[in-house]
Amino acid sequence: MFSHPSDIAQRIRSGARLLLAAEEEVLLSLPQGDWIGGTIPYFMTETGGVVSREMVFATPVPEQSTSVEIRTYGPTDIASICKDAPENGVTFLILPASSQIHLEFAQKAPDFQDMYLKPLLGWISGVHLDDLGRKLPKVVDGRTLSAHTSAGVAIHCALPANQVARMGIVNLFSPGEGEVLTFPDGGFQVDRCLVDGVERVFSDYLLERKVDTRLPLVADCSGAMVNVSFQGIDSSRGLVNLYAPVFPGTDYRLAKPVDDYMVEFAKMLPKDTHAAFSCNCILNFLYSGLEGKITDGMTGPVTFGEIACQLLNQTMVYVSIETV
Repeated sequence: MFSHPSDIAQRIRSGARLLLAAEEEVLLSLPQGDWIGGTIPYFMTETGGVVSREMVFATPVPEQSTSVEIRTYGPTDIASICKDAPENGVTFLILPASSQIHLEFAQKAPDFQDMYLKPLLGWISGVHLDDLGRKLPKVVDGRTLSAHTSAGVAIHCALPANQVARMGIVNLFSPGEGEVLTFPDGGFQVDRCLVDGVERVFSDYLLERKVDTRLPLVADCSGAMVNVSFQGIDSSRGLVNLYAPVFPGTDYRLAKPVDDYMVEFAKMLPKDTHAAFSCNCILNFLYSGLEGKITDGMTGPVTFGEIACQLLNQTMVYVSIETV
């Protein structure tokens, strides 16, 4: 629901439990209540992709929820997020981009207790691209109206026994046929790589190959394609900056080219699925030209990263609540 802040304020006062996305000033103008939020001015609405510094995108927590619990997590306790989650339910998590907790989650989430056993999804908050380097992404705990740059906020939703949360991922990319790339050191910033086993300066390799950095690195993780997107190449320092970390011991390839982002994206959108929540990557928004385009009922914030049990890039993630 893409609405004016006054409409969202009225819903909060009436007791609505919400996931919110808007600019920081807008979020902090809202009343206290059962909501969590993250900063971003990019949205996919029912009428198409929109950039707005004044409006709010609100997603109600699943109406089937029998109880909800809002918690704030720091780098030292984020590992317990799935352990804290209800046995049957869904947890929504928002983390601020480029923060220590973003790094902690990105590098260690696959090893958290009960990860992949309980549905966890959400997004990475960001800022308007014109504000990069000038403003920090934040998350907001609506109970106290406290904004955080180094902590995450989550809402744990318990579901009745006859309901289940089903997560889905829309990913345009698959590994290409080029060289296998591995990395001796993990992280968001890379200097060296092994190209078919031969060590190279990664930035030199990308520049020599004239790689289209709109295409991510892709790893085939037991049939699931996991993207690592390029933020930029710092040739003067010999560094490559990424939107998600690479992991040592994992084989990556550059993604196959996509002929038409919007056409391919439309083909992969799930049909006849009612999403209780979805979010889409800022890189899809930019490279697919999604401003003004409709994504077939999949509405929500446009983000600096997506969460579906682990950190993802250049994907759309969603969840539906189904009767079993």
